[in-house]
Amino acid sequence: MSFDRWVEGEFVYVSEQKARELNPNAANPGDLVFTQRGTIGQVAIIPSSPYERYVISQSQMKLTVDSSKADTLFLYYIFKTNEQQDYIHRNAIQTGVPHTNLETLRNTPIKLPPLPEQCAISHVLGSLDDKIELNRRMNQTLEAIASAVFKTWFVENPEAEKWEVKPLDKIANFLNGLALQKFPPKGDDYLPVIKIAQLRKNDTVDADKASTSVPAPYIVNDGDVLFSWSGSLEVVIWCGGKGALNQHLFKVTSDEYPKWFYYQWIKSHLPEFQQIAAGKATTMGHIQRHHLSAAEVIVPPQIEMVKFDKIMTPILDRLISNNLEVRTLAMLRDALLPKLMSGEVQVRV
Repeated sequence: MSFDRWVEGEFVYVSEQKARELNPNAANPGDLVFTQRGTIGQVAIIPSSPYERYVISQSQMKLTVDSSKADTLFLYYIFKTNEQQDYIHRNAIQTGVPHTNLETLRNTPIKLPPLPEQCAISHVLGSLDDKIELNRRMNQTLEAIASAVFKTWFVENPEAEKWEVKPLDKIANFLNGLALQKFPPKGDDYLPVIKIAQLRKNDTVDADKASTSVPAPYIVNDGDVLFSWSGSLEVVIWCGGKGALNQHLFKVTSDEYPKWFYYQWIKSHLPEFQQIAAGKATTMGHIQRHHLSAAEVIVPPQIEMVKFDKIMTPILDRLISNNLEVRTLAMLRDALLPKLMSGEVQVRV
């Protein structure tokens, strides 16, 4: 089995000599890796490629799986369950930065069904994750295609020099969010608060809560364009479910221009906005509305816009559809995970 997608983040590289010095910390493809301090409870699988050898840091622990007794992917999912996460956190050492150790890992109680059943369970869950990963990679490709086509039309096209130029804030409305602590929830009826943290991960897991009486314009729905103008400036097509728009975020809409058009123009100007924000050394990096007015946009004639829209809108619709499917599949996986592990739901071996 290939484990190429069961670890996230960038690798740091060491020299051959350093690798030999760190040989006791060597890890091989298929080993499980756990965080030892800080954000304990994280688990990943050493990938099969692009490298044959890996070294883990001092803040990590590894577990080499005996394949005659346990399925690596099954163990990965075991350690993702709430039961195992609770055990890890309950037994963490709280002195200083919360941390755990190899002894705790070795003594972790695990219910292991027969190996064929382990493999059948991990196949079900892995298939869902395979589809989630396929959708994410497809969306990366679609985003790249849309950006390349947009650049061809509006940057590299000589005809574009003859088209109308407008400020960015004249092709779309930028609605700033509310200080939602002024709208506390009432009982179990609430809207999750969409802040920059939610924007970055495109979901509302563990989000704050606000009243459902938030004015309608400040309610966010799937497919809305959200733009963080403070902190880490980003623009996304939101697909994390219904929520309430917090301050420091714009909800971007337009009654005149298609969504792909203003979304791509914000993306086009994003590097310069980020540079402006980075230059504000004494305050949290941000841009102001006059920066939106100063950002120029090329608007094609209506006949050209119609032609462009026939190409771009289906791409954007597919992006949204894929992201919504990812959310549905992730919810299904997370709902199945404890039921499969506990035996409440049986799989055919």
